[in-house]
Amino acid sequence: MRYRTLIRNAAVVLPGETARTSVLLDGGRIAAVDAAAHTRADEVVDAAGLHLMPGVIDDQVHFRDPGLTHKEDLRTGSRACAAGGVTSFLEMPNTVPQTVTAEALAAKLALAARRSVVNYGFYIGATADNLDELNRAARTPGIKIFMGSSTGNMLVDDQESLEAVFAGTTLPIAAHCEDEGTVRANRAALDPPLTVHDHTRIRDHRAAAVATRRAIGLARRHRRRFHVLHVSTAGEVEILAGQPQDLVTAEACPHHLLLDAADYARLGTLAQMNPSLKTAADREALWRGLREGAIQIVATDHAPHTLEEKGAPYPASPSGVPAVETVLPLMLNEVNRGHCTLRDLVAWMCDGPARIWDMVGKGRIEEGYDADVVLVDMEAERAVRNEEQRTKCGWSPWHGTVLKGWPVRTWAGGRTVFADGRVERKPVGGEIVFDHALGGYWATRDE
Repeated sequence: MRYRTLIRNAAVVLPGETARTSVLLDGGRIAAVDAAAHTRADEVVDAAGLHLMPGVIDDQVHFRDPGLTHKEDLRTGSRACAAGGVTSFLEMPNTVPQTVTAEALAAKLALAARRSVVNYGFYIGATADNLDELNRAARTPGIKIFMGSSTGNMLVDDQESLEAVFAGTTLPIAAHCEDEGTVRANRAALDPPLTVHDHTRIRDHRAAAVATRRAIGLARRHRRRFHVLHVSTAGEVEILAGQPQDLVTAEACPHHLLLDAADYARLGTLAQMNPSLKTAADREALWRGLREGAIQIVATDHAPHTLEEKGAPYPASPSGVPAVETVLPLMLNEVNRGHCTLRDLVAWMCDGPARIWDMVGKGRIEEGYDADVVLVDMEAERAVRNEEQRTKCGWSPWHGTVLKGWPVRTWAGGRTVFADGRVERKPVGGEIVFDHALGGYWATRDE
């Protein structure tokens, strides 16, 4: 028997408007919007004073499972998602073993079915010689290319290999765009000892712009759907402006939107990530890119390492920061600060990712869509605390930061996965079904 939940009196962020109304979840679907007060339900939730929005879709996480599970695993990472209002994640292929074969992809999906408390999907990674595997892959959002900052044999930066992937496959492609040759030349030009302040000099503006321009050129020449991951510079925003959005899209991450290179002095290697932090002017350009549409979505690039690992002297310290549990509060805080609206957030963090990655039935509060929703309290105010993080690495670069606006209850597939400060422990999420035949990034199931 399906469980029915009636969420009453919330300010509901709908396509096109925000309205105070009631929403009925019936099993895994949204059965009604503007449901009648007398509608039969197993549970009635009085959401007066709260906002109901679609669950966040994070299209770029590293949950380290399998092989690096001392940092994170699918259970801890998905539970951190639930607490942060993230109801669906897409995970990257640089695990151990790497997800570069159809068999490795199938193994990850089976692992997530046993461990994840929210919805999940996994990219397959490109190498210089796995074209057949990329074409065998199914049940995946797309192909991930590391044009810089890779592990194992996943660095793909020579022109012949890149041409082969763009010309010889059919899945959407996403890429880490930093030019490896530029990065290596910048590193060689610096005299040791190096400090974390050198990280932005090594992974500089040119490294990002050169690779982004190159990848977009490949996408346009071969007419391939292409997504630029973690944009970090004003130059990239200029490159992206005016690109055809049925072909090229892009994302920004909270660390690049809210931090810059000046934060090395305060955070040290906790602020080390790839691409590197840039300037305050770049940060403002990313916001402008979001508002003007050159950048379509916000994602975390959640990349956890232990504090012990991050505490190694640079450059032995690894790059990456955790963010799935804090991204929604961070962005809700920006809404409260007047930098964007709640409807902007839904476009950037819910509807946009669903359209880009062909997640049919996700990203909106609309009848017939999946019952992935989150209640948020825009007036709740509290500090981010390392000791309260559910991510296994147990820290946040925003430790001690007071944020206004927090998720209070999360449903994935119509089932509560976070409420009253507690996270569901049993795997209740479901594999995301991808439909890459919709005819364009912004096609919806109804069009």
